Amino acid sequence: MIFPASGLYAITQTDGKTSDKVIQDVSSALKGGASVIQYRDKTSTDKLYLAKQLLSLCKQYNVPLLINDDAELAHQIGADGVHIGKDDGGIARARKILGSKAIIGLSCYDDIKIALQAEKNGADYVAFGRFFPSNSKPLALPAHTKTLHLARTQINVPVVAIGGILPENGGDLLAAGADLLAVIGGIFDHKPEQSAQAYTKLFQLK
Repeated sequence: MIFPASGLYAITQTDGKTSDKVIQDVSSALKGGASVIQYRDKTSTDKLYLAKQLLSLCKQYNVPLLINDDAELAHQIGADGVHIGKDDGGIARARKILGSKAIIGLSCYDDIKIALQAEKNGADYVAFGRFFPSNSKPLALPAHTKTLHLARTQINVPVVAIGGILPENGGDLLAAGADLLAVIGGIFDHKPEQSAQAYTKLFQLK
């Protein structure tokens, strides 16, 4: 599976939800046009079951499933890749576990130097954020659109923007240089299919 050059990058919302509800929500987001699904789960005790179900669902739509912070789980279920932060073991470790064809993305916060090094180390995409206040990471340091402008001229892999992104402000990030918009609450706090459609329209305007 190849990481898409642009599109809506939907990240699961699992807090207080049953596995069936998470699966239903992701199915709706895929129907609405999500191009990537990341399984992010800080609370569930049934991660293996849920990850397997989400992978099966993503395969129906030919959309990559990435696992957040857990290369071992990604390997165990045969997911398409992993998204890691600066403290999650590094690209080389993930590549060793998952192999040469896996998608590996890295959180770069607001630091173009981290992104440049990540690309040299074999990352398939880089992510910057948070760009707006975010309920999922309220303490995260803010990122700035000037970082996206720099990335557009210096980075050759897809650039993901994350953090408090809504259909109303996402277009500004695409204009600044983002290729994909990563969203949690903007999709899953509402009706996921309709919400996803609102984001996918931004890419038609790009």
